[in-house]
Amino acid sequence: MCKKMDREVGEDSFAYGSLGTLSRWGKFLCGPRNLTLKDVFTWKLFKTIVMGQALSMLICGTAVTCQYLADAGVETPMLQSFLNYTLLLLTYTLVLAFRRGENNIVQILKTKWWKYFLMALTDVEANYTVVKAYQFTTLTSIQLLDCFVIPVLMVLSWIFLKTRYRPLHFASVAVCLLGVGAMVGADLLAGRDQGSSSHVLLGDGLVLVSAALYAVSNVCQEHTVKNLSRVEFLGMIGLFGTLISGLQMAFLEYEAIPVITWNWRTCVLFVAYTLCMYGLYSFMPVVMKMTSATAVNLSLLTADLFSLFCGMFLFHYSFTGLYIVSFVVITLGFIMFNVVPTYTADQPYATNDEAYHLASSADVQQEGGVVDRLQKEGHDDLERTVFNHKAHCNGLY
Repeated sequence: MCKKMDREVGEDSFAYGSLGTLSRWGKFLCGPRNLTLKDVFTWKLFKTIVMGQALSMLICGTAVTCQYLADAGVETPMLQSFLNYTLLLLTYTLVLAFRRGENNIVQILKTKWWKYFLMALTDVEANYTVVKAYQFTTLTSIQLLDCFVIPVLMVLSWIFLKTRYRPLHFASVAVCLLGVGAMVGADLLAGRDQGSSSHVLLGDGLVLVSAALYAVSNVCQEHTVKNLSRVEFLGMIGLFGTLISGLQMAFLEYEAIPVITWNWRTCVLFVAYTLCMYGLYSFMPVVMKMTSATAVNLSLLTADLFSLFCGMFLFHYSFTGLYIVSFVVITLGFIMFNVVPTYTADQPYATNDEAYHLASSADVQQEGGVVDRLQKEGHDDLERTVFNHKAHCNGLY
């Protein structure tokens, strides 16, 4: 009887030890919060996933229209960017012009014009360099090296935005990059290693420069939309982006634009590209304010897959099941990244998740205290049980 009771106590001790180990690993990966399925699968996470994939579809729209323009002999990336910035100028910049007080465009230009000029310059050149890279390197190199934007974003966010990440966030990024690797492998199997290889080192260098510029631009965008406003950011980007892209277009594409064959098909393609870019620029700050620049770029990794799915019907691309695996893996990594919110250096136990701000964090701390107390009581009960069993056995013997 005593041996049976000792065995039960040993099993209980093993169970408590296993739970304790899982709890420690959970806190290491996700932080001090005790997550439940209700905490993980929230309405906000669903909205984030849907809006992130909507951004990927908009990028897919720009890729498809660019492909059709390239097939028509149109290679004017600066003209296409100029049209997008002009549309931003005609909407968001005009809104700023009619505002009053400190939010008026005149007041903004007096105090922060040089900051927005540098942001717009970074954004324009990021768009230009990645398009230029296609002339010198392959699609595979661009897909792989373009992921360089994610670690650069995390480093810049850590330094300038004081963003801190949990181990789960780093694991999530690794999962997403694994999905990108599967996508590139599927491209090679399907024979889609398109692009030039005349100057591979130059092309790869342009991709890395573009990724670094995108990272700088996105960090600035995240800071602006979370501390100021989306309209101010887009209005000033539209103003300076129009000026910079217009000047660059005049110097670089003064020969390419006059030879464009303008017909209804070409006009529709330009309009479609501009609307997709306008939608991307308009809605990206919304998703970025809900999550972060890093989370947005993780969601955009599926854009190439959407482009492929469209290309299967429009350009007769080959298909392999590895593309589906890639999409699932990238989406899983994106969900993992957004399950646990990041936090800032000055608030190590707070999060940027509005649903758990202030009051919720107090509830979590209270819940954590209850759990610790219950665990302590359970441990004390276990010790008392062991002591009683030993005393009982000593009495029998």
